[in-house]
Amino acid sequence: MPCGQSRQTVKRSEFAGHAAYGYCAAHSRHFWGFKLYLLCASDGMPIAFELVPANVPEREVVAGMLEGVDLDGYTVIGDKGLSGAAIEELVAALGGAFLRPDRRDEAPRHGNFGGVRQWIEAIFDQLKDQLSLERHGAHTIGGLRARVAQRLLALGACVWHNWEISEPGRSLIAYDH
Repeated sequence: MPCGQSRQTVKRSEFAGHAAYGYCAAHSRHFWGFKLYLLCASDGMPIAFELVPANVPEREVVAGMLEGVDLDGYTVIGDKGLSGAAIEELVAALGGAFLRPDRRDEAPRHGNFGGVRQWIEAIFDQLKDQLSLERHGAHTIGGLRARVAQRLLALGACVWHNWEISEPGRSLIAYDH
């Protein structure tokens, strides 16, 4: 969630004191702003989210987010960045199972999850493009939180409505005209 491109913006923005510099691996660049962490059900229904400064360690954010959710009997799928025993032990202690793609430097355990990763990226793409999450236009921290929540509520309402009309999924095509 980039929030400023120029040095002047960073200095005078109302996000100063809240936002931070971080690295976006998807775009291979550093940015100033926030990172959005999202926990979704398999149909794309948002369950929990955290909006944090871009430099906050992801394992801390994920651990805090997972502790607030009932994981009993569920499987949590994470990315390679969440490798290590700490997250696996936390999810197990909360009653769930944790899966993530194998890294190149470790013995094979779960595989590469190529199709699952594509499905996860499709949810993010829908939030960024169809629901304009990256073009949030917020100027204050309260405005940013409201606009993120607004987009997640829209996605949740869409998923719920599609289930109600027996068209399960998160497709927004019927509402995109």
